[in-house]
Amino acid sequence: MDVPYDLTSYVRVLKMATTPTTEEFVQVSKIAGAGILLVGFLGFLIGGLMLLLTGDAGGAF
Repeated sequence: MDVPYDLTSYVRVLKMATTPTTEEFVQVSKIAGAGILLVGFLGFLIGGLMLLLTGDAGGAF
């Protein structure tokens, strides 16, 4: 492992990185929030389907 080479590549990446604009941040936040809601909704649907099919809440209650 060549440590000096690794450090220079990390510094180069950090120099290229920029702070996102407010518009970019809001857009990424909306997409991430939508993904979290989608996964939660799918989990809720699967849990409800399991409850209907088996009559057992799977230890949730």
